[in-house]
Amino acid sequence: MYPSLLLQSGWGLLFLRIAFSAIMIAHGFSKVKNLKKTGSDFADLGFHPGMLWGSLIALLEFFGGIALVLGIFTVPCAALFALEFFTIIIWKIAKHGVFLGGWEFDLLILASAIALFFSGAGTISLDHLLIIGL
Repeated sequence: MYPSLLLQSGWGLLFLRIAFSAIMIAHGFSKVKNLKKTGSDFADLGFHPGMLWGSLIALLEFFGGIALVLGIFTVPCAALFALEFFTIIIWKIAKHGVFLGGWEFDLLILASAIALFFSGAGTISLDHLLIIGL
């Protein structure tokens, strides 16, 4: 890596967190607005009890997205998102086959969550400020 870019790596993680968070908050907000429908949708997809799984995913996507954009609890949120999207990909492959089902976007989100899990929030984050005590 170029030494000058290495010093600026916090910016790259910030941009990744912002993009990731925008997607998660948008998807989570639509689920949080109507938890009853979300629970019903999850039950229809085969995730029982639907209300439990739908509510958990809605809260993770909305509030986890907010946490990531702020850069707080980044590693645990990223781990939960990775688990969610790994499950989504496996479910889509089981239902539609390996090359069908439109799981490529989910794969990109999974890869982003894994990157945030291993790298953390970066220097431009509340995690960083709390860890170094500023």
